Order: sequence, then C-alpha cells, then structure tokens
Amino acid sequence: MVAPQDKSSKEMKSSKKMKFASSSAETEPTSQTTISDDSKTGRGMSTMPRVVKRKLQKLRPIVEYNKRGKSIGQAHSEMQSYIGVLARSRVPLVDKKWSQIPKDIKEQIWEAVDMAFVVGQGGKNSVLASAAKKWKDFKSTLTRHYILPYTNDKEKLSQPPETYKFIEKAQWDAFVASRLSKDFESVHSQHAQIREKLEYNHRLSRKGYAGLEDQLEETMPGKAKLIDELQKQVSEGKVSVHGSNDVLTMALGPEHPG
Repeated sequence: MVAPQDKSSKEMKSSKKMKFASSSAETEPTSQTTISDDSKTGRGMSTMPRVVKRKLQKLRPIVEYNKRGKSIGQAHSEMQSYIGVLARSRVPLVDKKWSQIPKDIKEQIWEAVDMAFVVGQGGKNSVLASAAKKWKDFKSTLTRHYILPYTNDKEKLSQPPETYKFIEKAQWDAFVASRLSKDFESVHSQHAQIREKLEYNHRLSRKGYAGLEDQLEETMPGKAKLIDELQKQVSEGKVSVHGSNDVLTMALGPEHPG
C-alpha cells in the first residue's frame, strides 16, 4: 500500500507551480516558505493567510502571461482572489460608479497587490480594472442573494449578512435603501429582461478568459482572437455588454451552448 502524502508534501507541490521573487533574487520556495493552500473558505473577510505570510517573508509570486498578454496560472488565480478580498472589504458600497471611488482607496488596493505579487506587464491598470469588476459583482451578489429575496422581511435586512461581517451597518443600511428605491427597481427590471433573452450563460472558473482562450485556440481557431478583440472594444466603450460572460455569447454564438 502506498503511504498517503502528508499535507506538507501537497503544499510543496502546489507552491512549486509558481515562481517567486524575493528581495534578493527570483527563487523557488523551500519547505520553510511553503504556504498552506486551504480549500475554499468562502468569500467573506478572508485574510488569505498564505498571501499575508509571503508578504512577511518578502516573497512575491510572479504572475505569468500568455502570448496574448493575459495573466494565467496559479499566481494569477491567487492574485485575483486577493484583489476580490480587497475590493469587497475596502471599497464603499454606496458609491454608484467606480469612477466615484476616491483615488486614495484605489491606490491602497494597487499598493497592497503590488506588495504581494510581481504583477508584471499587466500593471496597475489591469489590477484596478479587475477590482472594479469584482466590486460590481459583489454588489450584485449582495443585491440578488441578501436583499431582493427579503424585501418584505425588515428584520433580515436590518443587519449585514453573517458572511460579510466586515460591512459597517451604516454602509449596509444605505446600500439596502438604494437597492429598494424605485429608480433601482426600474433599472434592475430592464437588465433582467435583457438577461432572459440570452439562450445560455457560460460559466468560467478563476482561470478566466485567458485560460479559455488557450483552449479555444486549439479547438476553434479564430474564436480566441475574436474574444480578445471584443474585450478590447468593451474596455474602450465601443461595444456595450451586460455582464462579462456576454462577450462569450457574442464570440461563440448560440450554436455553442455552455
């Protein structure tokens, strides 16, 4: 019988998937610098111990990029998770648009990520764009799962969700009020009708578009470049979409249901 691998062995294998940079030179982590990669701990106020520990050790995973300049790999996934934690915990809920968020908050997010990862060619703009999307997604999650189902239950809406205890009550109360306003109800109804017209909804893991594009390059030549071009047009405001997955809808078409 083969002896089961202990936890430290699994951690070393997981960690060696990433390259690291230290204050002196690029390095691979030793057993002393291996960080436990726990299974999903939810999307609440996670401190992401492995990221924090690496910060203290001055070890920064190097984010890798594919030939189209999209970040990929384990360091990319961890960085995106960390950006999500920062966006959820540091950005006010009550601001309507990302452009209204104070510059110092955006700078804090960038500095925190830059201290934890070697971001590389993506740079500050890509980090903040990701934070903006995650902030919007977070507000959408709160609205769909913790507000709209309880519009007739004032007690349920009186406190922030247990999962997100870091939300201050004053922020929560203001956010709930904004989501129950007639203006928001009208906009939400319009968006719901648009979403219902979609014949399918592609679901992506944290590897994101970059990983999907690599797969499409092999199976459907040309589609990967189309997705890349559509994303560029969306970022430049030339194309309007409702939700990140709609880029896939336009690129792949209804003949390729997910």
